Amino acid sequence: MIVHAIFRLLELLLVLLLGVMVVLVFGNVVLRYGFNSGIVFSEEVSRFVFVWLTLLGALVAMRERAHLGMNSLIAALPPVGQRVMRFVSDTLILACCLLLAHGAWKQAVIAIDDHAPVTGLSMAWVVGVLVVGALGMAALVAHGLWRQLRGEMPADEVVGRAGPAVE
Repeated sequence: MIVHAIFRLLELLLVLLLGVMVVLVFGNVVLRYGFNSGIVFSEEVSRFVFVWLTLLGALVAMRERAHLGMNSLIAALPPVGQRVMRFVSDTLILACCLLLAHGAWKQAVIAIDDHAPVTGLSMAWVVGVLVVGALGMAALVAHGLWRQLRGEMPADEVVGRAGPAVE
């Protein structure tokens, strides 16, 4: 399935981004304390990579249903109440994601001519990941809403899974 392949590529990208960030930060620390020099762009690039890492990671976590949730009240409801609350919750999440994507797009357009001081990278690249993350999350939630409306969502998926905090 193409969605699975996209998320596998996202996971690979997350690993690569984390590797870049670790190399830049660790390399800069070693150079600063060991040789009294440093990588000029290290701090700026690692900050940008951290933003991408965080927002793309949130998208992957949403697909895996790994975000924190409080489901004790919802789990106590009858199955119909659980489905209604899930639908309301997903509708609100979809609205928030679309608002976030709209605002992030407007911010990216404003930031397209602003450049980072050291690398010269357009700040639209930094803000753009918010558009990607918000639209990706909106697509995931919209798919879930579609499945709910068609009656394709199993009962065990309606309420978030509860498990041990530490495995």
